[in-house]
Amino acid sequence: MNLLSDPAFRWLLGGTLGLLVIASTTGLVLARRAKSDAAHITISNLNARTNAWWLMVAVFATALATGDTGTTILFGLCSFMALREFITLTPTKPGDHRTLFWVFFIITPLHYYILATRWYGLFVILIPVYAFLLVPMRTALAGDCERFLERTSKIQWGLMVCVYCISHAPAILMLLQIPGYEGQNAKLLFWFVAVVELSDVMQYVWGKTCGRRKIAPKVSPGKTWEGFLGGGVTTTVIGAALWWATPFSPLQAAGMAALVVLMGFAGGLVMSAIKRDRGVKDWGGAIAGHGGFMDRLDSLSFAAPVFFHVTRYALDA
Repeated sequence: MNLLSDPAFRWLLGGTLGLLVIASTTGLVLARRAKSDAAHITISNLNARTNAWWLMVAVFATALATGDTGTTILFGLCSFMALREFITLTPTKPGDHRTLFWVFFIITPLHYYILATRWYGLFVILIPVYAFLLVPMRTALAGDCERFLERTSKIQWGLMVCVYCISHAPAILMLLQIPGYEGQNAKLLFWFVAVVELSDVMQYVWGKTCGRRKIAPKVSPGKTWEGFLGGGVTTTVIGAALWWATPFSPLQAAGMAALVVLMGFAGGLVMSAIKRDRGVKDWGGAIAGHGGFMDRLDSLSFAAPVFFHVTRYALDA
């Protein structure tokens, strides 16, 4: 099926581009009206974020249009970059270098290759079982026992979050066979990613405008109950309104959107805790206005595996 010929996908993409046009226009107007230095800095950051969103949407839509393989490669590259950021913030020792070679250049490509071949049985256990056991075995062979458990755990965490969890997003394309929805999984992936990212944006907006009571001030000072609830409800309503692009009923779409919001919030909070532990604000600086790859994928990393498996079993895929 030619994705661009699908009216529902065109509506999804057109709506996304319309929001970006509104955001860009608003940013331009605000930049001209800003008077203080603080206002200029805030608006410049907002415009940098919007410009980055234009690029990210273009890359994502192009990958979807090229088909399952192109989308899988895109997420594989994102996993590689996110893992690189994760390992960079969790320093390793020379005894870990050969283990990291296996992690970056053998396990990660192999995992995505298995996904591309639709081998579900091995896809779900390669990293949580075989790689989980291989990482400490290979590190032990290096003979360096200093902080062994801590070093090994960091590598295992990086693999699970940056590769295994994130890979469940393109798995929506490759592994879900939903009755009555065959050949349309790209729309479901687009819906899922849109809900994840929209939740982050809506929670940010509600938090900035109405936020008072902080949820976990020592972990993420910007997260408030008002932002979480206001952004979560708004995203859930929008997700339900877009039910026509999914295999869900309106009520099911609302439930799935709420689940994505909850897990995305949890992912953002956990990743913030890791950043605070390492004493940094962002995972990197690869994406202007957003930080690193993991700063954009933190919510998705927790939401993707839960969304995938709930959808798979709920719809008897």
